[in-house]
Amino acid sequence: MQLGTIDRTSDRPPSKQIADDLRGLIQSSRLVAGEQLPSEAKLMDHYGVARMTARQALQELKSEGLVVSEHGRGVFVRRTVPVRRLASDRFARRYRDQGKAAFLAEAEKSGATPSVDSIQVTEDYPDVEVQQRLRVPEDEIVIVRSRRYLSDGIPVETAVSYIPGDIGKGTKIAEMDTGPGGIYARIEDAGHTLEHFTEEVTARMPTERERDQLQLGTSVPIMRVVRTAYDFQGRAVEVCDTIKAAPAFVLEYDFPAR
Repeated sequence: MQLGTIDRTSDRPPSKQIADDLRGLIQSSRLVAGEQLPSEAKLMDHYGVARMTARQALQELKSEGLVVSEHGRGVFVRRTVPVRRLASDRFARRYRDQGKAAFLAEAEKSGATPSVDSIQVTEDYPDVEVQQRLRVPEDEIVIVRSRRYLSDGIPVETAVSYIPGDIGKGTKIAEMDTGPGGIYARIEDAGHTLEHFTEEVTARMPTERERDQLQLGTSVPIMRVVRTAYDFQGRAVEVCDTIKAAPAFVLEYDFPAR
């Protein structure tokens, strides 16, 4: 690894120039995932700067999510996951018929190994937004399922599903393991054949909790995707609120031209 130099005559602060140099090494794969960056002391010696300048350069890369600190060990290039293209048919019945939930089906396309953790299942009263989307009274209990999805061991998404109590109570929807095909397969088992979905996509910076859950840098945005599932009777049978690490996903939609 060959470090560059900084231009003392430039208006760009030295910490920014050092960050630029290190960023270039990462983006060109001369510093690869899991590789350790030079220590603050080494950066100070090479670039001829104060410790605070070296620290600011590393902090900038941390905020961008390019590197991570490991206590007592140093700073390392962050492992990344392949960007996943999420097609508009990712909730198609053919996946449920194969016993696959949408996340698992999509992960297979990217060649990544999917996993799920932090699963919680509770019963609660819906907030106003969920109440309006599900079209249920404010005093009606819903099943709340929250979980975190990982790709090759890296957190990429959190999701919270809300299912009307009269659909979910007493079924595997209210259990930790929903069985093959996930929530949607169990909703259809309950007699609510899915007909269509709507999605609303917004982007913003993450909250502190979201940043911790997805292990994001302070400058890395998230996408919020709120999906509502409807059966053939036009009833809303699930609302799913997902928070996605923006660099890990591309949402792909296919619209008919008619």
